[in-house]
Amino acid sequence: MPNAQHLAQQAAQAVDAEEVVRLARKLVQIESYYPGPGEGPVVEYLEPYLRERGFETAVQEVAPGRPNLIADLGKGPGGLILEGHTDVVTHGSLERWTVPPYEGRIMGGRLYGRGACDMKGGLAAAVVAAQAVGEVLGEPSKALRLALLCDEEGLMLGVKAFVRAGHAQGFAGAIVCEPEENQICLWQKGAMRVWIHFQGRMAHGAMPYAGANPIPSAARFVAELGRLQSELHSESFHEHLGKPWLTPTVFQGLAGEGQFNVIPDRVRVGLDIRTNPGQDHREIEGRLRAALATSLDPGVTAELEVFEDRPATETAGEARVVRATQEALRLLGMPIQYGGVPGATDGTFLWAWAGLPIVTIGPGGRTLPHQADEYVELEELIAAARLYAATSVLFLADPGPLPT
Repeated sequence: MPNAQHLAQQAAQAVDAEEVVRLARKLVQIESYYPGPGEGPVVEYLEPYLRERGFETAVQEVAPGRPNLIADLGKGPGGLILEGHTDVVTHGSLERWTVPPYEGRIMGGRLYGRGACDMKGGLAAAVVAAQAVGEVLGEPSKALRLALLCDEEGLMLGVKAFVRAGHAQGFAGAIVCEPEENQICLWQKGAMRVWIHFQGRMAHGAMPYAGANPIPSAARFVAELGRLQSELHSESFHEHLGKPWLTPTVFQGLAGEGQFNVIPDRVRVGLDIRTNPGQDHREIEGRLRAALATSLDPGVTAELEVFEDRPATETAGEARVVRATQEALRLLGMPIQYGGVPGATDGTFLWAWAGLPIVTIGPGGRTLPHQADEYVELEELIAAARLYAATSVLFLADPGPLPT
């Protein structure tokens, strides 16, 4: 009976490199940004593709035209999830692209296009890797689940629905196939999305005393954020995640385009806050509220709304999914390097809500997502597929301890 390491090497060798590239290119050619075509066309392509290759598939409709696709090999508990998202961000201005964003052009050893890096490449690598696992293990005694989820680029409705429906129950770990240069990422930053709504009273610009202008209060609050960010920097620094960030990203009036001779009655400020493991989001919210209270002029009120809260994640180095990934890299002669995810991923909720140990690792430069002329290196893409196959076999095939 071959041992787990031998089976893992067999699975890596069974990965069809040409199919990894072909499938990644095909997925890039399927537009799946939202608002727009959405993720439905990707699922319409992948569901029969996987079913015809022996996977048991299910489609979970999260919102109209926004499905999750779940595909399984095996049924036993204690299995592994390979997770990726099917949505991409918009291509933006076509003038910024030197190649068509949905052509899937291969040039100079790279696949170019929107989502090539984030993360149609990772999806293709996971799908073809799972096929290779099936070729080597047949139907494994522990389930291998492909979770191909919608709306990661938005409010992460896909993974939230996936976890709420119990689709992560019974599993013992997850690999999040995001572009992280094939580095083992055990840490992810947390995120808070915050609106501050300022309410004043309209008046003529020539008679400001007749109203209550919310703009100076909002500006004073934004200026105070610099002090708060300096405090956070002095309190937290992570080797793989760096500093926390408190960034105002939106400052807008809510009465159309505005007029020079009209004092608006409403202004809102949007904050994108990124935190490190160990930082208390409720404590940060309290600091924001204290700063807000000292920023308001007479006649101006404000409401602070945390509408999205994503905790920072940290996976223990002794978790089985970590050991399996490390051993797979060693077997394949790939460098074992560690990194951190500068943003949140679907893995945030697999970790926080489902309690799964996660490793975020995948092909593509971590600074390339959402840029024009996005690309993934083909060599890195194929290496990721082999890594996923070997890691999956090591995780599923041998109930014993993995090398440390």
